[in-house]
Amino acid sequence: MSPASSPGASNTGVAILLSTFNGQEFLSVQLNSFLAQTHERWVLHWRDDGSADDTVAIMREFAARVGPERCVESPSSGPHLGATASFLTLLRESIGAMAVAFADQDDVWLPGKLHSAVEMLADAGETPALYCARQYLVDEALRGAKLSTHYRGVAGFPACLTQNIANGNTLVMNAAAAALVATADEPEGTVHDWWCYIIVSACGGNILFDERPQVLYRLHKGNLIGRAQPLYARALAAIQRGPVVYMTMMQRHTDALITQTPKLTQEARQDLTLVRKGLYGGFLNRILALRCQRFRRRTALENLLFRFWFLNNRRFLLAATNKRTALPNLPQPTPSYQETGS
Repeated sequence: MSPASSPGASNTGVAILLSTFNGQEFLSVQLNSFLAQTHERWVLHWRDDGSADDTVAIMREFAARVGPERCVESPSSGPHLGATASFLTLLRESIGAMAVAFADQDDVWLPGKLHSAVEMLADAGETPALYCARQYLVDEALRGAKLSTHYRGVAGFPACLTQNIANGNTLVMNAAAAALVATADEPEGTVHDWWCYIIVSACGGNILFDERPQVLYRLHKGNLIGRAQPLYARALAAIQRGPVVYMTMMQRHTDALITQTPKLTQEARQDLTLVRKGLYGGFLNRILALRCQRFRRRTALENLLFRFWFLNNRRFLLAATNKRTALPNLPQPTPSYQETGS
């Protein structure tokens, strides 16, 4: 089925993209939160990524409940691709929609989520735009709500290469942004929300961060990405993971962006050249790259660690090679499909 012929390829509605995998425990609550949206012009596009539980039955029961025109199963549903590939497959099947919204199977959307996103995206007009928001962090039973971290710092390119601020379970893109991502080949090991943030930023799109929480983000034992942690704990965890995976992923992102050069803004091309010279060149090149005020993480502590890793990038990767350790892949998102900022 081509994007143009898909039932969700409507310029008047939002395509909700849901990739499922063994999600029977929490899925029904999330589906009901879609029905509670104050913005009612949406079509749910879903793809099952190889579930072995009752997930598919739950989804098909929901389709029977709301009608096949509002709940559309992807023709690619079934084979296990992994979360990133599964979500991006859905995106490429739904690029005719007015906007696309990623949804995780574990969470609960607050009623105004789509309305808030569509309202903010409307101000961008035809310019590519990506919306993301804060969340309430809750436990498995949706209790103990705590507001996610307040955003501060630099958004856009090349800051997006250092850190993802676009929480996937809140992310909504207008048609222009979705088309940019749909036509760009993602690098190995990335996650879909981070890649969307990078592409839209590098191509001159608007990054819209909503300080109003829009999602109940359910934290449970399956979460490996997006655990609720104070700043010092996140910094300690980053130190324990080490720089090799982080810097390898930065290189892969910049390598993938080179293939998209015609779409990038002139400033982004210049910044990309500067960053790549730092990644692949000598120490002076790394110093020059770090002089770019937009090339930074959002807090002083995080930025201090990033700068140390960037300055020592070649030494770290050489040490890994000397140990005959293959450059690692970033871990793919867990079966919970919870994906938030890195």
